[in-house]
Amino acid sequence: MPNKNRYERQFFAALQDIFVGAKVEGDSGFVNLMRIKARYYEQGVFPHLKADIDTALIPFPDFREELFDKLYTFFSRYFSESGSIYFRHTPNHQNIYEKVYTDDRDVMLFWKTHMLYYVKTDRIFTSLRVEVDDLVFFFDAGQMKLKRANEKREVIYSFVQKAQNGALHFSVEYSERGKTTKVDDILRELKQAGVKLEEDTLTRAFRVFEKQSEVDFFINKNARAFLEEQFDLWMYQYLFAGQNVWRADRLAQLQTLKEIARKIIAFIAQFEDELVRIWNKPKFVRNSHYVITLDKISDETLLDNLLNHPGMTAQIQEWIELGMVESGFDPKILKEKDLTGEIRQRQYQFLPLDTRYFPDLEFNILALFDDLDHALDGWLIHSENYQALNTNSLKFTGRIKACYIDPPFNLDSSDKFLYRTNYKDSNWATLLENRITISKDWLSQTGIIFVRCDYNGNWIVRSLLDNIFSPGNFYNELAINRIKKNVTDKGRRNIPAQFDNLFVYKRSQDSEYSNILKKLEQKRDAYWHAMDSAGIPGPRQVVIEGKTYYPPEGRHFTFPQKQVNEMYKEGRIRINPKDRK
Repeated sequence: MPNKNRYERQFFAALQDIFVGAKVEGDSGFVNLMRIKARYYEQGVFPHLKADIDTALIPFPDFREELFDKLYTFFSRYFSESGSIYFRHTPNHQNIYEKVYTDDRDVMLFWKTHMLYYVKTDRIFTSLRVEVDDLVFFFDAGQMKLKRANEKREVIYSFVQKAQNGALHFSVEYSERGKTTKVDDILRELKQAGVKLEEDTLTRAFRVFEKQSEVDFFINKNARAFLEEQFDLWMYQYLFAGQNVWRADRLAQLQTLKEIARKIIAFIAQFEDELVRIWNKPKFVRNSHYVITLDKISDETLLDNLLNHPGMTAQIQEWIELGMVESGFDPKILKEKDLTGEIRQRQYQFLPLDTRYFPDLEFNILALFDDLDHALDGWLIHSENYQALNTNSLKFTGRIKACYIDPPFNLDSSDKFLYRTNYKDSNWATLLENRITISKDWLSQTGIIFVRCDYNGNWIVRSLLDNIFSPGNFYNELAINRIKKNVTDKGRRNIPAQFDNLFVYKRSQDSEYSNILKKLEQKRDAYWHAMDSAGIPGPRQVVIEGKTYYPPEGRHFTFPQKQVNEMYKEGRIRINPKDRK
């Protein structure tokens, strides 16, 4: 016989998931909202809801277990550990989750998170005890903060101490400013503590810790409408799946079930709607600077002050890194004028001055322009892209002639990139939909949008664009040739991908375009570039002519040893002739 209170405990545990979710650490705005949501449940929802249910069950106390069983059965399908509300477990989708098509709209892309705003995907790390090769490792994640955005960041490990019970204690954090795990230093510290182990054992312990569950964070655009629709469908199926003769008391019980479910949905929707408003509220600009080319600086005194400013050293270093000037560049050359008053070295007349290096002169620079907003011919925004698009919507709605989007491709692995690429298909579709929908509003009536992808997601992108812009506004699909490499994907039976897809859609069907494409008259000259790629996973060393080479800190070699050997014989890899490294 089941425990009398089991169903009740299951239901309230599931309800707690939607308000509290997985415990997260950090100080980001989203994490703070999750904490507020947890307090809203613990102090407001739970006591009031429990009291309302107790009152509603007074006429039929025997219905209590079944009530909680049915509530749990329904709501657990839509509650995730991150507190997100969507199609999570829907075993009866064949019967009730059918997409209805009409004569004017044919087959549409339908994915389980289409009604959501995608916030981020993250691992919720908790402190963990791990055993590898008869050694006990304890990883302390107490100081690990949740990532503010959806960037890809390495997990960094530091050895703390060997405990009295023999466990090896490590602290764990996310990488900041290129910091990496120094494995050699850790092995040395372990040896000093009387522990001798192989690098492979240590690496395997790190990997076990990192295999903690990934959690997707979403906000439902209209939680009330979504849950009420799903409950009505579920209730209909529940009513007609079993008995079909109803007594008055049974109907009263089912009516109570519906009223309580609607009350729960109202509690959930109240806070979810608040999250929607906060998510879509324009964000504050933390700081802004301007990039002005030298030809715009008409005030000679101001130019002198800029060239002699302490910030000019950092500005010149930036020019060097961008390849605009050579090392050892002397800014005095910018004062040399010809007989017409122009800079003698005209290749430098458009060097860009970044006002962040000259904070005390910024207003003097901006004062040179009568209408600064009109004079600007470009904006560079450093932000989470959805928030940037949403915050600037009022300024740019209907004004943009062309939009080009090159989103992170929906790849199997993020190892070779500084950002996340291995999304679930539904997550990736939601991420794109949220941003492409706003991008459409930015376009003028004669505007055009380009979206680049590859074989991993072209089927999703085409359907999304059809749904957002309509199939009639499809303009063309372009094939972009890839750089030819001797790299193949074994999953495609050694047939290398030859091109990426570029989908082109018009804002309106009346738009016409010509001369979009320009033929390149000359091919770019071949050049040598480094053989290392971003990220730790991958070959950490290669051997050429008996000498072992290592990639820079925080990177790995692009090709494995066997392929390096082949490419070296063919003359497609060489040792840097300048420093022999």
